[in-house]
Amino acid sequence: MEITELYQLYQQHRQITTDSRDCPKGSIFLALKGESFDGNKFASSALEKGCAYAIVDDKSVIPNGDKRFILVDDCLQTFKDLAREHRRQFNIPVIGITGTNGKTTTKELVAAVLSQKYHVLYTQGNFNNDVGVPKTLLRLTNEHEIAVIEMGASHPGDIKTLAETAEPTCGLITNVGKAHLQGFGSFEGVIKTKCELYDFLRSREDALIFINADNDYLMDQIGDEEDIWLSPYSTDPENQYTCISGEIIACDPFLKFRWREPLMTLEEEGRSTKWHKVQTHLIGSYNIDNLLAAIAVGINFGVDRKKICAALEDYVPSNNRSQMTVTEKNHLVVDAYNANPSSMMAALENFKLMQGDNKMAILGAMRELGEVSAEEHQRIVDYLKTTDVETVWLVGEEFNDTQCDYRKFKDVEEVKAAIAEEHPEGHYILIKGSNSTKLYQLPELL
Repeated sequence: MEITELYQLYQQHRQITTDSRDCPKGSIFLALKGESFDGNKFASSALEKGCAYAIVDDKSVIPNGDKRFILVDDCLQTFKDLAREHRRQFNIPVIGITGTNGKTTTKELVAAVLSQKYHVLYTQGNFNNDVGVPKTLLRLTNEHEIAVIEMGASHPGDIKTLAETAEPTCGLITNVGKAHLQGFGSFEGVIKTKCELYDFLRSREDALIFINADNDYLMDQIGDEEDIWLSPYSTDPENQYTCISGEIIACDPFLKFRWREPLMTLEEEGRSTKWHKVQTHLIGSYNIDNLLAAIAVGINFGVDRKKICAALEDYVPSNNRSQMTVTEKNHLVVDAYNANPSSMMAALENFKLMQGDNKMAILGAMRELGEVSAEEHQRIVDYLKTTDVETVWLVGEEFNDTQCDYRKFKDVEEVKAAIAEEHPEGHYILIKGSNSTKLYQLPELL
């Protein structure tokens, strides 16, 4: 079946499910495969539970003569093709966001700012892979005026595939850092993969790139190309003439900053060069880049300046990202969703600057670093020795061979046992680690 025919069928059955446990009546079941499951085996069950059709890529599961089964070459590719066909029905701006660190926070901030003026579709949670992006695109309706699509990657070509599915009209790469090196092969592989978003946008005549002018890696990818529209932002005072600029006012513990539009723009329009001050609920000086990115997007799409500030001030982080939690026992800085060398170092540098007594750090291993894993974990340990953090707990086998006197734990279960026995109280505690270390289980115990 051609994708146009399949899309006509989708218009009659506007709900696709990939979970045979959730089969609304009249929906379409799509048989995806995973490391430990094969959706084809559950297609018949999905039909029995109420699905109208089942899209499969294994001919052997189709009973003779049952026209409710639709055979395709590859269900995942069909899912992406169907989502792209649906996206093409809407002539609206689509902003693609990727990066090593901060992409989810930036996506949330961008959506918050744009929601001050538009009905926005944006990625929910962390649905940023080749399944999550199609799911997001298929949520588009005629009510939506703009879309913000987060794109994640762990291998070369991932962003290229997601960009070809979402077909963004604008793009934003938050940064590039050392993450998933086992999949990318090298830091250069990370840069090349993230910048596949730029490569896609180059194919569009009207594409716009929001870019951190302070990031040499990203600026080098743009070079001197004159056919690319740029909306730059910066914290460098020397860039204030041509960029949206920002300065940190305080970060103890929540980030307070000020921003203004390019002086060149203000002069041309005869407007005041007055700064806009914003008090956020975000922990971490590193978040100023994410905030400025959201401001750049908002300005480009005509959001009122006061409403931009209000959106940023009202945004409260969740999902264990840059959160400050005060319990009956401790002050917790929770950033336990993910970790890589650049985000771990940024979190520690910020924690070092925070004012607080009895500092404690519970750090989980940084996963998927390949050959440089031992070197990067030792670098984190060495930096810790220069800080005022009094108590350090290291979690995960990647920290086992580091040269230090810090306390080491096999896994989160050992940490939970130590907390139950020792009852840490009166601390400022940083909790940071890769999601697979499960440190997100600790805040409720502290």
